[in-house]
Amino acid sequence: MRTLDECRLYGIIDLGYVEESETTRVAEEMIQGGVDLIQLRGKGKSIHELTAHAARLHELTRKSATALIVNDHAEITSQIPVEGVHVGQDDNSIELARRKAGREIVVGKSTHSLEQALAAQRDGADYIGFGPIFATPTKPDYLPIGLAEISRVHTEVNLPIFCIGGINLDNLQSLIDAGAKRVVMVSALLKAHNIVDYARCATDMLA
Repeated sequence: MRTLDECRLYGIIDLGYVEESETTRVAEEMIQGGVDLIQLRGKGKSIHELTAHAARLHELTRKSATALIVNDHAEITSQIPVEGVHVGQDDNSIELARRKAGREIVVGKSTHSLEQALAAQRDGADYIGFGPIFATPTKPDYLPIGLAEISRVHTEVNLPIFCIGGINLDNLQSLIDAGAKRVVMVSALLKAHNIVDYARCATDMLA
C-alpha cells in the first residue's frame, strides 16, 4: 500500500448507499479513479456479512496499491489480511483494536474537534478523520465544524488528517484553500454518474 503521507483521496463503500451486489464494481472504479484508501462500512451488518465483503474486496485491492480499511470491527482484521481498521469515538479504543487484530495494522480514528484530534494522536492513531466539515446525511447528529479549524488542526496534529463530511467537487477547492491536504468522500463519490472520472477530478485537485 501507499504510505499514509502519500494518500490524498479516501473513498468509503458505505452499504447504506451501495447495494451489496455492487461493492466489487464500486471498488474497481474507485481503484481505477486513483482512490488511495478504501473503507468498507456497513452499519447494522453482521460481522459474518462484513467479513465476507472484506474478503471479496481485498482480493481486488491487494492487486493495487490501494489499502482496504474496515470500519469499527477490528476482529475482521484477524481473519482477513486487510490493511487496517477505522474506529469512531464510541468504538473500540486504538489499543484494543490493535490487540484484536493480533498483527500490525493501520488504525484510524474519527475526530470531531481539535481536542479529540490531539487525543487520538496521543493514543497512537496512524491517521485521523476530521469532521464533519459540512453537514452530511451520514452523520446527521454532528454539527459541522466548518473551514476555520482546518488550518489549526494541521498545525497542531502531526498525523495524516483526512477531512470528511459533505465534501464534493463543488466545495473541495474551499477545503484546499483552508489548508486541507487529504479528504474523504462518501455520498458524492458513490452517487457520481461516473465514479472513475469523479475520483480523477478530485485527485487532480489534491495533487
